Amino acid sequence: MKEGNVLMTAQRMISGASPSSPSTPNSQATQPPLPTPSPYSFSVASTRLRSRPSIYAYDLTLRSLALLFSFISALSLAAPSPSRTKRGAISRFYDNPQLTYCFTVSLLAFIYSAFQLFKRVCDIAYRGVLISDMTSDYLSFILDQLAGYLLVSSSSVTIPVIQQMDSRTSLWKPAIVAVCMSFTAFVFLAVSALLSGYKLCKRIIW
Repeated sequence: MKEGNVLMTAQRMISGASPSSPSTPNSQATQPPLPTPSPYSFSVASTRLRSRPSIYAYDLTLRSLALLFSFISALSLAAPSPSRTKRGAISRFYDNPQLTYCFTVSLLAFIYSAFQLFKRVCDIAYRGVLISDMTSDYLSFILDQLAGYLLVSSSSVTIPVIQQMDSRTSLWKPAIVAVCMSFTAFVFLAVSALLSGYKLCKRIIW
């Protein structure tokens, strides 16, 4: 009788077990795979910007500020309306070689900053589509120092001209604004040159 009871209990336990237990390998194979997110459901450029180190975000900000202040420096010299002096000559920035030099350098710094900014935006979206990273580091390190030198030299030669200029002329205040904005753009380009030097040393040494 005991053996019969044990046999009946074992049969009930086996018959009560579910055939589709989650522990079986067949059930795991029949489960549908998880849906993969669409590659167009998020911005590729934003994710690449987040995945890059913070030094790239700082460099992008510095380039944008250098672009802005160099543009203001060039615009402040070109925007004033011409005014006639006591001798009857028209007072414009191209009448003075130092002011012309300041305008030219500010315009070149604006074009260079625009190219660097465009290059970095393209690197975020499509890495290395314009220039390779190594070539870009070398060029940025050299051209940043050259652009900074031109900006600080243009500011230094324009200050004596402002001191000799009549404060009642329409070009006096714009010349002061141009020098201030040019020097500010030089500061941002100098910091950008330090970052370029850091990235270049990191690439060569480390």
